[in-house]
Amino acid sequence: MSPPKTRKTVGKQKQMKLISTNKKAYHDYNVIESLECGINLIGCEVKSLRRGEVNLADSYCRIVNGNLILVNCHIKNYDKGSYSNVASMRDRRLLAHKRETMRMLGKVKEKGYAIVPLKLYFKDSLVKVEVALVKGKRDYDKKDAIAKKDSDRDLQRTMKELSERG
Repeated sequence: MSPPKTRKTVGKQKQMKLISTNKKAYHDYNVIESLECGINLIGCEVKSLRRGEVNLADSYCRIVNGNLILVNCHIKNYDKGSYSNVASMRDRRLLAHKRETMRMLGKVKEKGYAIVPLKLYFKDSLVKVEVALVKGKRDYDKKDAIAKKDSDRDLQRTMKELSERG
């Protein structure tokens, strides 16, 4: 009798296409933890996202009645949309588990914590938002980060010059 055949299931690789990142959030905050959420959109908003017409710069998240809400995210109105267009700055509901939302709410009540979106991307055909629990940086932290970036860039430049010479 032969051993039973095992079936190997190979998981599909999820295709990720980055739409937008919130560079200002990485500059102004230290990321404590992040969470992937879905977002509740209308069809014409998705078409605008496919064209990359979104701005996350001043957006943040609020928790209202146990729901995670994305505020100040600007998604440009779709040019060819008519009656289906909605306000470009409307609040959008994020789809996250209640337990995760409540855990983040407990952290936000502490001093200095906030929830901000970091990335907006397509995962297969779904729009996802990476939100993060963040704590604000001090001015001297920002200056240190800029100085470190500059020194790293100079080091890379000199390493490249040395490798080209020898």
